[in-house]
Amino acid sequence: MMTVGLTGGIGAGKSTVARLLVERGARLVDADQVARDVVLPGGPAHQPLIDRFGSGIVDADGLIDRPALAALVFGHPEELEALNAITHPAIGIAMIAGRDAYADTGDIVVMDIPLLKAFHREMLDLAAVVVVDTPIEIALDRLVNQRGMAPADAKARIDSQMDRPTRLAEADFVIDNSSDEDHLIGEVDRVWAELLALQASRS
Repeated sequence: MMTVGLTGGIGAGKSTVARLLVERGARLVDADQVARDVVLPGGPAHQPLIDRFGSGIVDADGLIDRPALAALVFGHPEELEALNAITHPAIGIAMIAGRDAYADTGDIVVMDIPLLKAFHREMLDLAAVVVVDTPIEIALDRLVNQRGMAPADAKARIDSQMDRPTRLAEADFVIDNSSDEDHLIGEVDRVWAELLALQASRS
């Protein structure tokens, strides 16, 4: 097994790249899905969130009302810190468990992490980091015209994330998604071949 980190800013096309890598044989552990799972009833973060933020964050079905929770922490650094202190360890443990499910295989395991940082390399034993990159103006256009976001909201989301140079500085491989689908497929094929070569060199 070889573990690879995958990241990219909002609107860069990271989810599409993840799907294309799976089609080529990769296994996927998706941090966004893990983050949703750990707050489900019975999940490790569900009751601690209710204990900390109150029953007002629970909807009629017993699920965490994510918009209600977001409203409590938005613009309140201490509340956000409390939220992260509950959810981040649970997400990290679940991500490692997801990776370890493939420990006895020869697979390439892609860890899809929107906010991948330097410490993830050690925590998840990443052999490489792949960054999906696109110019900010293209990402903004996609968010507005494909996802229907208001321009101001789209720009705020982009501005709230890690800046492009910082993200690229962590990259071992860069997938350029500034053009059409055919170009992206070619980029994914190129990087997949490089990942297979890296895996072979490590065995």
